[in-house]
Amino acid sequence: MSSPSFRSLFPLSAISAGIVAVLIGFGSTIVLVVQAHQAMGASQLQIASGATALCVGMAIGGAALSLWLRMPVVLAWSSASAALLASSEIHPGYPAAIGAFMAAAALMLLVGLVPLFGRLAARIPSAIASAMLAGVLLPFCLALFKVMERDLVLGAALLTVFILARIRFASFALLIVLAAFCLIVAVRGQGGAIAEGPHFGTLHFTAPDFDLQALAGLALPIFLVTLVSQNLPGLAILRVSGYEPPARPILIGSSLAWLAFAPLGAFTINLSSLTAAICTGPEAHPDKTRRYGAALVYAAGYVVLALFTAPIVNLFATLPADTVAAIAGVALLLPLANALGGIFAEPGPREPALITFAATASGFALFGVGSAFWGLIAGFLALGAQRLLSRRSPHPSA
Repeated sequence: MSSPSFRSLFPLSAISAGIVAVLIGFGSTIVLVVQAHQAMGASQLQIASGATALCVGMAIGGAALSLWLRMPVVLAWSSASAALLASSEIHPGYPAAIGAFMAAAALMLLVGLVPLFGRLAARIPSAIASAMLAGVLLPFCLALFKVMERDLVLGAALLTVFILARIRFASFALLIVLAAFCLIVAVRGQGGAIAEGPHFGTLHFTAPDFDLQALAGLALPIFLVTLVSQNLPGLAILRVSGYEPPARPILIGSSLAWLAFAPLGAFTINLSSLTAAICTGPEAHPDKTRRYGAALVYAAGYVVLALFTAPIVNLFATLPADTVAAIAGVALLLPLANALGGIFAEPGPREPALITFAATASGFALFGVGSAFWGLIAGFLALGAQRLLSRRSPHPSA
């Protein structure tokens, strides 16, 4: 079968879809990438490397899978995992964080390589994982309203723009909020002096340290959040768009990209669950067999952004903490809503899920391990007790 022509593969609709997906995906959550690396103790050079590694890894992995499978495989980073890192109560040091990134990638690779692990992962109750995710995201969204105590104008303005944009331009709401945020910061002159650092995207290797506390408190939660909130919904989006995505090669390919770029600072590389629909729907291309052209444009867009990640990261790193907290809180409102909906989607594990949510949101830490891990442990113990007692309870006679 002959290859499609350039014009048939890249019509204007595919080009615009890919560019819009890049702008929304990058612009709406790059601040969380900066916060996540800062919380792990990364230097300015390491933060810039992490952002560059994410862009390059997503571009290479997504383009390779899209060309091989002839379907729009859109890779992204997990904003939820970034929030998990940014809110973590444990601070093991950046080398230990790199070790956790690599361990989480290895776990995801096992899911793709070993059918048994894939079946076990599929049996994880989505309510428990959603509850952990909601517990991680809640403090960020609450921080938005705490910012209003000190800066009512900023918090109220961003929230108002978000609400109005969701009504009229739902797909572009976060991008519009980011534009409003940049305008407010520019008018107020809050940017501050740009820190010294590389002027273009850079890649810097950090030797990993496989610390047990970081593996338990960071690697396992990142793996579960990425699996449940990114990879599984990403596969579902492809199915809804009329494709039959082969889960194993997609998980293996994206996990290999993640594992390769983790020592450079990539905390996740996974299927997109937010912007993928822009590239996989008929609006991107009427012919679904050639819709992967939009994914290739998306990949090319991230290669271009990779050239400028260092100055972008430097800009966000100099902003006052309140302004960063405000934009992060708005950006995570919709993921929080989706996670809360997942808690109540199934009646069975609802109580264990609520326990997971409360334990995670509390910030509880024990033995140097953060609340995301203990929230999962509490939820799984409650679920196990619930199922054990339901089996032993006598059934009413007919």
